[in-house]
Amino acid sequence: MNKKAHSAKALSQVAKTRFGFDELRPGQTSAIQSALQGHDTLVVMPTGSGKSAIYQIAAFLIPGATVVVSPLIALQRDQVQAIAQQKVGDAAVLNSTLSEAERQETFEDLVEGDLEFLFLAPEQFNNPETLEQLQAAQPSLFVIDEAHCVSSWGHDFRPDYLRLSTIIESLGHPRILALTATAAPPVRQEIVERLGMQDSAVIVQGFNRPNIYLSAERFEDTAEKDKALIAQAVQAEKPGIIYAATRKRTEELAAALVEAGIQAAHYHAGMKQCDRTATETAFMADEFEILVATIAFGMGIDKPNIRSVLHADISDSVDSYYQEIGRVGRDGEPARATLFYDPSDLNLRRFMNSRGQIKAEAIEQVAEVLQNESEPVSPKALHKQVDLSKAKVKKVLNQLVEVDAVEALATGEVVPTASLADTELTIAAALEAQERQQQFEKSRLEMVRGYAEARDCRRKYLLNYFGEAFDPPCDNCDICKAAANREEPEAKDDTPAHMPFPISSKVEHASWGEGTVMSYENHKITVLFDDVGYKSLSLDVLRLRKLLKKVE
Repeated sequence: MNKKAHSAKALSQVAKTRFGFDELRPGQTSAIQSALQGHDTLVVMPTGSGKSAIYQIAAFLIPGATVVVSPLIALQRDQVQAIAQQKVGDAAVLNSTLSEAERQETFEDLVEGDLEFLFLAPEQFNNPETLEQLQAAQPSLFVIDEAHCVSSWGHDFRPDYLRLSTIIESLGHPRILALTATAAPPVRQEIVERLGMQDSAVIVQGFNRPNIYLSAERFEDTAEKDKALIAQAVQAEKPGIIYAATRKRTEELAAALVEAGIQAAHYHAGMKQCDRTATETAFMADEFEILVATIAFGMGIDKPNIRSVLHADISDSVDSYYQEIGRVGRDGEPARATLFYDPSDLNLRRFMNSRGQIKAEAIEQVAEVLQNESEPVSPKALHKQVDLSKAKVKKVLNQLVEVDAVEALATGEVVPTASLADTELTIAAALEAQERQQQFEKSRLEMVRGYAEARDCRRKYLLNYFGEAFDPPCDNCDICKAAANREEPEAKDDTPAHMPFPISSKVEHASWGEGTVMSYENHKITVLFDDVGYKSLSLDVLRLRKLLKKVE
């Protein structure tokens, strides 16, 4: 393809005539151009900014099949329907709902070149036939949606994403297009590394969503908090979403809303798939006003007219919170995101983060079996030889992959590395890595608490978290609005006049190692360290003790 075909004007014409878009949004053009030029490309853009259009247009212009790895069946289904409506190629889904005959028909269409798009979840690679058929099809573009799932520091880490780099290499390394709506600078770097991206380009579009009014309300009692939540939900413009931390909470709050005269329903992963689909479809069709949901709802949902997202409980991280509020106001019209905050809610989040830790005994069981295996072994076969659940075996294997004691093959099987020979050292390394991850999760929870308790502009806090500078006031958050109502010209900006290290720059601490500068507030600097997570340091102490140095 010649450079003229890569021009912004040419791409805009394709977007308009073949896809029905009035225009390409900021960042879309450069991302498509990067993929067309053969670069492995990571695209970081806010929710609702049109990431799917990027891979659809790129795939349309790149000869050959496109594989799209997407974590949710509902999301896959929606994308296939969108492609069918645009008539830009045949698309199919490969998932657990297909019969064996349907799977074989899909594979035949793919290998024979009758399929332009194949959508599948990473778990599908657990079936060796999937990889064999893809190798025969020789795809030219490999798309990873929700790419932050590959990062262990990401807020939605999914172990099945870990072996995508091996799969990509086994396919001859088709060009990679990775997409995410939420990734702080260190997470972006890890995505690039874990996917084995070559000659890579990172396209980052600003995270600011100025049409969303940001606010937080603090309570010391759950009953009072819920009362205020229901009152605001009743008054808020509809439709809306309320996020709650547990399944039970979604059901209780939905019932309270119905009692208050609101058409509401609940949604969580404990419901039957048919009930979830029916609820989702009804909400998309505006058949009820408010959906009360756990985080099981939302990924890939594109409903432009959602006017409010209320959080009944604090999220587990700023990353999660940003992605959840990103479902509001996608039409560009005024919208509201309110966090109802009770400090005691943090205890539930700490408990949820601590669940499922692996113990030394579990690691030892798996290690001993692998040491006696001369051939690659599948997690399923391994499970039969140990006294652990399938989920626990998978968790142990992921931890062993993390510390390079085990190699994950593209087939889904694993083989031990030389370092696994020393069981004691392997256990120590795996437990240490797990502890680092726990510390990181704790630090992320502290960061979302910082948002809830912020004294400065909330928009500044969010954008700084993602490595984006912002000068308040934003004129559209509760703190800036309160300052304006007091006839103060600006919300209080606690950013120090002298910032010794620029935002997003790399620094090193003697004890905590290397990290990335995220923000300045209240005469403190916040750094995301690679090994210990987020730490806030006093600038006065920093200067006095020379705790940080710049990494060149």
